[in-house]
Amino acid sequence: MKLRIIALGWRRSIQCLLPVLFLVSFITVSQINSLQAMSDDKPLRVYAQQPRQEIRGVWLTSNDFDILKNRLKVQDAMSQLRRLNFNTIYPVVWNSGYTSYPSAVAKKIGIPSFDRGSQGQDILADVITQAHRQGLLAIPWFEFGFMAPPTSELALNRPNWLTQKRDGSETSISVAGEVVWLNPFLPEVQQFITNLVLEIVTQYDVDGIQFDDHMSLPNQFGYDKYTVALYTQETKNNPPTNFEDEAWVRWRADKITTFMIQLNEAVKARKPNAIFSVSPNYYDFAYKLHLQDWLGWVRLNIVDELIMQVYRQDLSSFIAKITRPEIQETQQMIPTGIGIMAGLRNRPVAIAQIQSQVRAAQQRRLGVTFFYYESLWDSAPEPVSDRQSAFQALFPSPAPRTK
Repeated sequence: MKLRIIALGWRRSIQCLLPVLFLVSFITVSQINSLQAMSDDKPLRVYAQQPRQEIRGVWLTSNDFDILKNRLKVQDAMSQLRRLNFNTIYPVVWNSGYTSYPSAVAKKIGIPSFDRGSQGQDILADVITQAHRQGLLAIPWFEFGFMAPPTSELALNRPNWLTQKRDGSETSISVAGEVVWLNPFLPEVQQFITNLVLEIVTQYDVDGIQFDDHMSLPNQFGYDKYTVALYTQETKNNPPTNFEDEAWVRWRADKITTFMIQLNEAVKARKPNAIFSVSPNYYDFAYKLHLQDWLGWVRLNIVDELIMQVYRQDLSSFIAKITRPEIQETQQMIPTGIGIMAGLRNRPVAIAQIQSQVRAAQQRRLGVTFFYYESLWDSAPEPVSDRQSAFQALFPSPAPRTK
């Protein structure tokens, strides 16, 4: 009798539980189906399964022009970089309002080109060819972005393309000296920049294109007539007199982000595998002072690699910047590196400083890119052989990259 009662009790318990079990089953299946639908709709990027590519790069700047214009020197430079296990070069293509390749886009608005080498060769085409022969990626560097000297043909021929501060002035002081800024919100400026970029991507066998900290706008700017009218139309308010106003900063930064989304789409339409690279300053500086929301770009999936410039002498300050949360987040998503100062002509950098910074980056699984080629060992405080031996020790084995 007791066994019968127990059996009846179990049966009733199971009957009571059945609706609950059915509900749990239904929810689980629904969640799986929902995830599957998301996956079908837009493939999910699984970062843990992607091979981590270490960036070992160098910028080839206008300071390197004596090398760039000579085919034999370019050949030797690419050979040395390959021998020392570098894997990427970033040759400058847009600097001081001029292109370093023959540009029909620039010529159309009266900008002369300085693009021929000592043997009459197309400098950019030669550099790319020599890099590829050595197995190096070649990613042209759009250095000046929206920035230009006030005496350049670009500024003089298109004064209506420039933005201004609240007091009506049009210049600021940068590392390049006194400069003006193209209005990044003006459709004509956006089209000009897009045309230059697409010209490079289409006409040359590039592996990508890179934009640095000047693909931005200092936060004092944006008080020109066009931008004021656009802001007033969209917000029903005049721009704040305080250029650091949070909403005013966000509005302008979002406009630049929208342009970068469109630029990325244009590049990918021409060359789907092109690496869309950015090399900004650290995030707080980039966003608050230059309206460059690069972390937002990364999260929007329009950046394929990031190199954050950290030109610091003090190692503790250097480490503080490369361990920021936004860098940790970015390196989980895309190849990420740190821009390191290898020296300037009037301010050489000792190899000991370079070594300590590279090792700090490597310990955190970050790549590195050096500013700039000639200061790696040709213009340096130590003998060439010592400098090259030091780089060989930092990169003892190859680290090939693929797009």
